[in-house]
Parts: sequence; structure tokens; C-alpha cells
Amino acid sequence: MSPRLSRPVTATQSSKGGYPPGHCWYYKLGGRPLYPKEIRANALASGYRGYDATSIEALDALSEPQRSERLRGLRSEIVSEITRDLSRYRQLLRDLRSEKAKPDLGSCSDTDMSVSLKHNHLYNGFARLAFVEMLLGKQRDLFD
Repeated sequence: MSPRLSRPVTATQSSKGGYPPGHCWYYKLGGRPLYPKEIRANALASGYRGYDATSIEALDALSEPQRSERLRGLRSEIVSEITRDLSRYRQLLRDLRSEKAKPDLGSCSDTDMSVSLKHNHLYNGFARLAFVEMLLGKQRDLFD
């Protein structure tokens, strides 16, 4: 059995025809779907904190131990969402590969659109998870 080759994970600025991986035309034009590690690296490199950064900051402002408890609960929810999104993303990539063998219909297919949206869900989930983990890594004063 040969060792599994791994590529270094770095933030990639992929585009196909000027479209990023979060856009359906990226896939329509034959752009390579990103691996989950690449999506995560891109999210971390961007500094994006997620669609609900202000509500996460509000949790961070709570007193201990409620702050840590609520942040840990949110982290668990986010991990569950990412797990579901990864499963669906993989299924959509299988559908995309089989669809590309069929004749071109001229516009983005439902699969192209679904892959781009699931990419964006993963991107957002990884950004939110990183933000929550960064906040959990900071020890707050118990007597604030």
C-alpha cells in the first residue's frame, strides 16, 4: 500500500473565467471544485468571521461561565452544520462529475448552483468556527 500523497494546504485565489468558486459559473466553465481543506484555508486567510459575527461577539460579552458555555454550545452546532454540509458537498460533486459527461445546456445547471451554494455554506461555517474557537482560546477574567 502506497502512502497517501498530500498537498500543502494554502489559501488559493482560484477563479475560472473570472468567477470565484462561490459562483455557479465557476463550475459551469469547468473550474476545479476545492477540497474542504482549501475552502477552510481560504476562509481563514480572508479574515471573515461569519454572517453572525455580531451575535457571536454578544455571546463573548457575557459573564463567565455563561460565556464559555454558550460559545462551546455554538461551536458544537457549527461542527454539526459543517459535517452535514460536507456530506452534501461530496454528493453534489459526484453529481457534478456525472453531469459534466452530458451535453452542455448553455446555462448554469441546478447542480452548478447547488455546488456553489454548498461551497459558500462551508466557507461561512469554517469562518464562524475559527472565530468561536479564537474567542474560546482567550481566558476571560472571572470577576469582570
